[in-house]
Amino acid sequence: MIKTEKVLHLKSSRGRKVRVVREHYVRERVPCYSSLCQADCDNDGKVLPGDLTHYVVPDVGVVVDYQEILEIRELQGIVFTQTACQAVHHCKGRRQYNRLRNLLKDPRHDCVLFANEFQEFSFCLRDNGESQEQWQTRCVYSAAVWYYNHLAGMMDVVMITEDQDIIAQYSNLHSGVYVISVQEYLQNFWSELQAAHELYSSICHALQEKESECTEREFSDHLPAEVLEAGIKSGRYIQGTLNVNKHRAQTEASVRTEGLSNKNTELSSEVLVYGSKNRNRAVHGDMVVVELLPKSEWRGKVSSLTKGQLEKNGEDIQSKRMPTGSIVGILQRNWRDYVVTFPTRESTQSQSRNSQRILTVPWDYRIPKIRISTQQADALQDHRVVVRIDSWEGTSLYPNGHNVRVLGRAGELETEIQTILIENCIHVPPFSDAQLKEMPLNSPEKPWKVDPARVAERRDLRESHLVFSIDPVGCEDVDDTLSVRSLAGGKLLELGVHIADVTHFVSEGSLTDLEAQARATTYYLADRRYAMSLLWELDAQTLAVNNVWYGRTIIRSSYQLHYELAQTLLNGEQAEVPELTQLNSSERDAKLAQLTQALEILTHVARHLRAQRDQGGALELEGVEVHAQLDNEKNITALVPCQPLEIHETVAECMIYANHWVARKIQETFPHQALLRHHPPPRQEFFTLLVDSAKSRGFTIDTRSNKALSESLDQAVDLQDPLLNRLLRMMATQAMSQALYFSTGAISQDQYYHYGLALDRYTHFTSPIRRYADMVVHRLLTAAIAVEKGQSPAKALATNKELDELAHHINKKNRAAQQAQKASTELFQCLYFKERDPHTDQCCVADAVIYAIRDNGVLAFVPLYGTKGPVYLKSREGQVLSVGQDGRCEWQSGSVRRYSDHITTTSLIGTTTFTLFNHITVRICVQSSRCHPDSVNLELVGNRPHLSTTLHQTPSHGRSQLVQEVVRLAEGATQQAQEKASWRPELSKEEQEFCQSKSPNLYLLLEEIRELSLMDLEYAATA
Repeated sequence: MIKTEKVLHLKSSRGRKVRVVREHYVRERVPCYSSLCQADCDNDGKVLPGDLTHYVVPDVGVVVDYQEILEIRELQGIVFTQTACQAVHHCKGRRQYNRLRNLLKDPRHDCVLFANEFQEFSFCLRDNGESQEQWQTRCVYSAAVWYYNHLAGMMDVVMITEDQDIIAQYSNLHSGVYVISVQEYLQNFWSELQAAHELYSSICHALQEKESECTEREFSDHLPAEVLEAGIKSGRYIQGTLNVNKHRAQTEASVRTEGLSNKNTELSSEVLVYGSKNRNRAVHGDMVVVELLPKSEWRGKVSSLTKGQLEKNGEDIQSKRMPTGSIVGILQRNWRDYVVTFPTRESTQSQSRNSQRILTVPWDYRIPKIRISTQQADALQDHRVVVRIDSWEGTSLYPNGHNVRVLGRAGELETEIQTILIENCIHVPPFSDAQLKEMPLNSPEKPWKVDPARVAERRDLRESHLVFSIDPVGCEDVDDTLSVRSLAGGKLLELGVHIADVTHFVSEGSLTDLEAQARATTYYLADRRYAMSLLWELDAQTLAVNNVWYGRTIIRSSYQLHYELAQTLLNGEQAEVPELTQLNSSERDAKLAQLTQALEILTHVARHLRAQRDQGGALELEGVEVHAQLDNEKNITALVPCQPLEIHETVAECMIYANHWVARKIQETFPHQALLRHHPPPRQEFFTLLVDSAKSRGFTIDTRSNKALSESLDQAVDLQDPLLNRLLRMMATQAMSQALYFSTGAISQDQYYHYGLALDRYTHFTSPIRRYADMVVHRLLTAAIAVEKGQSPAKALATNKELDELAHHINKKNRAAQQAQKASTELFQCLYFKERDPHTDQCCVADAVIYAIRDNGVLAFVPLYGTKGPVYLKSREGQVLSVGQDGRCEWQSGSVRRYSDHITTTSLIGTTTFTLFNHITVRICVQSSRCHPDSVNLELVGNRPHLSTTLHQTPSHGRSQLVQEVVRLAEGATQQAQEKASWRPELSKEEQEFCQSKSPNLYLLLEEIRELSLMDLEYAATA
């Protein structure tokens, strides 16, 4: 190891330039990460293959500006230098740097990091008078030469750059090391990789536009980082995340603060940012720093309903004034992929003299228009396109970006579903061949069998236990089964929960495991004969727990029941069980009686478990869940609502019980590095709408604790209108905080509590096929069992820091799944109503219930279809909606007056009152948008309940009708797509068995997202 010096030119906290000299150590042996290495380098981790024609070394400018091209998986043999990576950190910030680090860690990408500044023969001292850019170029070229020499000339090295001076200077210095441009490299080596060429062209245009920006400033400069940091510490500035109001995206945004250090008692947890100038180039989701405006400039949020536009007179009614500020700096950008639509040809021509500079309109209302340069403006009319923001200079009203790829024509179902996934950062490519090869071999020639060597390592329950599963109709991903039996002559009961042992097949750190971790869910279907089991020994009378056993087992599922069949058996009604159809009458009756008795015992135990949680304050909140029915080919045949059955609650309680006991086990064994899930208590101010709404009908809602809230909701029942309690529970659901995964070493034990379930510890263990968190917990439980036996875990556990980072990643993916589910539900609702004439089709007229009052209308819930929406009582022209004696609604000149629990409209006809929780009749129609998602609109038809026959239908019937019709439309779209792409191969038997398709079905994917997001077990008894 050789000591040298490294000179750094830094800035002090006051902005002065400081020259710093630091000790720097270089050594001869630094890993090269090449399989061709003859020098026995310590190449731990992934290495570059030796069967390539060349290795490619991008210079600093290419890594900084063209990183997206280097992320394309087809590009192989990429060597990132330490010099280039540090430049990314300095120029692009931590977010882009972390993206590069993740790329280097990902075994699916053929690239490595070379620590060139620590290698004795590639390190370059900076010469006097040499610019930083010149020194960085010399470092990267020196690293390329070192690679060629280190591999004894067995592999040519190509250095790519966008600087023609660099090409002229270095291209002929060393044989075997070539220096060429990025464009030349793509043309010579990847001529058929169209995606790379299009991306290169798009980025080039964006960079050229950035250089040609005008100098007149539109926004104020952001303050330096050191000034922002000092201001935050002193309390002058406030940091938080920018949240743009999608209904008033042009004018209204807010910054939600965490742990506000400012001692001003007038400050709440939110600061209003009004207008684009005060927003100062920040984009929704950015971490920003805000400076408060003088109190004379404080404003209130607009409290009236809006369709994204101000009223004709330009005035909106504001709520109470609140702290208002302007953004003075951005700590971290949250830029992502955005889906945009190209404007019409007429709009394009009027935007700029240069017709190739296009202002595209994002699908998300909260994102500003993005300017891109393209030569395909005419071809991309009415298409959805994925773009990325490159920069937003203070001299431009809009950010600059470049297009990444084209999704398809706007309005087509496939395009709209892809849009939802991309907007929520859900990227689910097909599994690679290497990942598929990691699955157990299962073919007609070589069917998968239980390994006899594994039998001895597991407890065999195949002959001793009656094991069965209870799932939705058509479910194939059966990852949980149940068992129950009597012991000790009926004095004891044994309850068993058996979960597919996915971690036996998916090794930690494997390609499949890494893919599952990235998605936070896995579609891997392991054989259910291997299980992770919990067996509780219970007192038959008191159901007290005497003993709990955890371990790996071998099981045989005797019955695969669906919920309706299990409920029928539980009710004592006649039903046909498929597994018993081949037996004779006496044997069938005996086994049916055995199965029915097991279901009855299971339900008895579940009632007891639910009663215990109810005593602790467990909540039962409102939600709507829709399941997809699949045929043998895994295509959707119908979408049907989940009917609330007692067997749903029985299964849910058993799963909650298993999750709770596994949480106890892993937390007690690993107190500082266990993955649990907690549900923080909601903030009391979030209950204001619930409390005030219930008070208007004479009910008192106590929100001091979960137990008090649960008891209050149970008592808030109107015998004349059962929907009242349902709406109150929906409001309570909206007030809830988000349940989150966490590492036990990251927070104090008093924060482990799960508010919704009333449990001191909780985790997710019971669905490893759908959730990656469950796989982590399975591995922790396996390690805990080993420790209990006096053995060491097979593999070192993740540290508290590593586990905490993983928990944050999974939480982020879960939130994305919930948002995608909400958007997809709205999409299918719009598809159902879009093809119908709202004035002639009776399906578009329905009963609705008012659940909130606004200044110019009400918010209503349509139970028949499970949809919500605004009902306007005042138009932009100032007219109000009044109801005559005959029940007909008319727009007339008049006024609107809002009260706490009702709103009135007054006109020549008279005064009409709309009261909270009153039933009204609405007409449902679709508000179409060319660039944004369509939305469902509710128009008032009458201020009385809808009296047609549809009012007496159960809510599920109407919703079933809606989703069945949507499926009909989806099948038509799918058929057209199949005709256009008839070359797609049919799924093989193995692909069908392991739920993996080369071209994944997007409808099935949304169903998988629903499983992740719609109803956590902690929020519904029927999950």
